[in-house]
Amino acid sequence: MGEFSTFASIIIQFKRGWRVAVAQLLLVEDDAQVRSALTRALTERGHAVTSACAGMPGLTRALEDRPDLVVLDLGLPDLDGCEVLRMLRAVSAVPVIVATARDDEPEIVRALDAGADDYVVKPFSAAHLDARIRAVLRRGR
Repeated sequence: MGEFSTFASIIIQFKRGWRVAVAQLLLVEDDAQVRSALTRALTERGHAVTSACAGMPGLTRALEDRPDLVVLDLGLPDLDGCEVLRMLRAVSAVPVIVATARDDEPEIVRALDAGADDYVVKPFSAAHLDARIRAVLRRGR
């Protein structure tokens, strides 16, 4: 049963049949509405998405689930997103896209220097984020 549930978690059913997920994503976002909307939109685009609402739960999920890519907000309730990124980088090379409302240049530079692979400023469309996800994953192959 465990093998089936793991396998089933990466399969997305579409009207025309079954398809393996494009990528296993971890979304670390504290805003429940944003988290829900992004999860739905990225799932519709073929990704399997798990999520966390804060930094420490996000780190735990990243280490346990080993996603293909992490989408990380910087404004988290328990830890600053850059600190989460530094902690993640100490133990993992998983690609990370920072998705945040912080648009000032020093913050962007700080996140990229901390190990982010890309940085996108809210608001953004799901198509825009999906294109960046695919680009980062292509570079990692």
